[in-house]
Amino acid sequence: MPLREPFPELDELLASMGEAGSRISDIDASEAGAGNISLYLGWDLELRRRFPLQEDIELPVPAPALAGHTVLVTGSGRRLRQIAGDPLANVGALRVHEGGRTGTLHTSPRRLFDALTSELNSHLAVHEDHVGRRGLRFHAVVHAQPPHLTYLSHIPSYRDDTTFNTRILRWEPESIVALPEGVGVLEFMVPGSAELMAANVAGLREHQIVLWSKHGVMARSDDSVTRAVDRIDYAETGARYEYLNIVAGERAGGLSPAEIAQVAAAFGVDSPWAGIVGDTSPKEVG
Repeated sequence: MPLREPFPELDELLASMGEAGSRISDIDASEAGAGNISLYLGWDLELRRRFPLQEDIELPVPAPALAGHTVLVTGSGRRLRQIAGDPLANVGALRVHEGGRTGTLHTSPRRLFDALTSELNSHLAVHEDHVGRRGLRFHAVVHAQPPHLTYLSHIPSYRDDTTFNTRILRWEPESIVALPEGVGVLEFMVPGSAELMAANVAGLREHQIVLWSKHGVMARSDDSVTRAVDRIDYAETGARYEYLNIVAGERAGGLSPAEIAQVAAAFGVDSPWAGIVGDTSPKEVG
């Protein structure tokens, strides 16, 4: 369900970012400074007490639908595992100006970053797309680099939606419930590029998580940042099972298409992947 009033206060939101960053770290999806998080907040927030420093910046992409509101964003190079311990050192609050081309960046004197994440263009573009089309009051976006999902994307035969989803959604009954649209698979594109940004926006219209081949994933949620992380967690678990099965020489078949369809029916899940028979033959690694 979409977030409803009363909306969370700033400290609650920062704490949720810390929880999300810790979980991403726990599943080894944010080596060093990899990964980033942002929250769009479509209500008024008191920023001055936590973020007294201000500077005007130009946005990497226009975001007029976000005008007048705030996006909490992790700083470039900051470690997601450190947000929980000191969110003010690792997160900035970007208040978007009228027209959506500039904004005021609010930060703490404890700030440990020079600029917001280098993936800011993709974060803002996804928020802009969903807020503009759907009138959301809250939207969370998380980018991470889960090792098993990323590894599978290095195998050419996995880089299509049908093969990838039929192989990772077959390992747990919960997967079809947590990821009803499956994972959208994108080809490799240069990180931070306009090409990746555009493909990512399109992918996250149809899916709640997309795979950036040979790089990582991005997930979104209308409910909470931890829900976006849950989607990454489920997808990475399926990819880990798939990797183990490759290493074992394809010894297990996972849930059958009929079994997945039964789970989807029992939980009232409408999914294009329920009961689909995909290619589950052994894959050449390389």
